[in-house]
Amino acid sequence: MSIQQHDSELLGAYVLGTLDEEEVRAVDEHVESCPRCGDELDGLREMQAALGEVPPEAFLDGPPEGGDLLLQRTLRQARSERTGVERRRRVVLSAVASVAAAAVLGGGVLIGQSFGGGTDTRAVPAPPTASAPAAPPAGSEVGAATSAATGTQMTVRVTPAADWVRVNASVKGIPAGERCRLIVVAKDGTREVAGSWLVADEAKGANLDGSAAVRVDDVAKVVVENDRGKEYVAVEL
Repeated sequence: MSIQQHDSELLGAYVLGTLDEEEVRAVDEHVESCPRCGDELDGLREMQAALGEVPPEAFLDGPPEGGDLLLQRTLRQARSERTGVERRRRVVLSAVASVAAAAVLGGGVLIGQSFGGGTDTRAVPAPPTASAPAAPPAGSEVGAATSAATGTQMTVRVTPAADWVRVNASVKGIPAGERCRLIVVAKDGTREVAGSWLVADEAKGANLDGSAAVRVDDVAKVVVENDRGKEYVAVEL
């Protein structure tokens, strides 16, 4: 921007701090002698400060359709006001509030705040209605147990699939760092490893999915043991 030019885009870049030193000096010199650009720069700074008060969540879904046009129209109106900087400030901040609130509405939450004072209004979507848990598939076996020796808890579900089973197990109470196996034991004593994992959190536990080549009507129990053969818990089915 030269001394004789008015460049709104350059003023915006100035406020955002993206100009080099030479461009910053040129803008500073021009604004000192140009009341029009000085007023516009004040408005941009006020807008930047107002946007800084809007939570980042408001912009997750991007601006609403037509939001840019709304902001541009209001900025033009603000620049045409010649009745004082304070009146323009109210117009610009109201525009920012309107566009930001509309953006939040697109994300499902409204955060309304009047810059001129007033009440804070919050509208939150209705909570989802609770639904009954789905029944396990036909032929499934479900069981749970807590080991008296280790305190480990397990809830397990075995679901039939042709000549094998799917296994889902929730296990809690094994010390962090243990390498464990989920084992399906058949009625004849045959053992099939359905899965393995490294325990990350004793209190939180883990939820596991695996499979084993055992018919569902031949499953005797599901066992959890570490890689050294120590049994933590067993659920008989």
